[in-house]
Amino acid sequence: MRPSDSSLDLVGKCLIAMPDMPDARFQSSVIFICAHSAEGAMGLIVNKCVEDVKLADLMDQLSIPKGTTRADWPIYFGGPVEHGRGFVLHSAEYRSELSSMDTGEGFAMTATIDILEDIGAGNGPEKALIALGYAGWGPGQLEGELANNGWLVSDAGSDVIFDTPDSKKWSAALGAIGIDPAILSSSGGRA
Repeated sequence: MRPSDSSLDLVGKCLIAMPDMPDARFQSSVIFICAHSAEGAMGLIVNKCVEDVKLADLMDQLSIPKGTTRADWPIYFGGPVEHGRGFVLHSAEYRSELSSMDTGEGFAMTATIDILEDIGAGNGPEKALIALGYAGWGPGQLEGELANNGWLVSDAGSDVIFDTPDSKKWSAALGAIGIDPAILSSSGGRA
């Protein structure tokens, strides 16, 4: 796959960091790709929680009534770009009145405050992952990283994204493409 390959569409796929990922922020990461075009790509890390921040804290800060929301619902480190901005990756049955973006079969993303209000009121999506920040790539950058064996690509399953414990998402995503993490080499080759 060449960096200029315009037929590549990764929306709704997961990127799985290779074992030798040099950037510590992305080591052992699973990233759900929400947008991908000739202008670049955007995704959310789905297996790294922000320490000591829960949904109840975020809702308090934004003065949103919590209703029956679980106080311990985790907030994720979505990536190093705009880490003060929130994104909710969720099941596709929920649609925000303001804006929800389709992000692959069975998934959508909403980045407006109304989804948090709906979650607090008990009217939110069936499944959701709330992230601060995102991972972003400029034109051709992600394609270059893929060509240099920085990432593996897998189909994103709702079970991996929403139901698997964070500590097991990386190996579960690898397993979804038939790779045993114990035998994954940290150095890739080219045919």
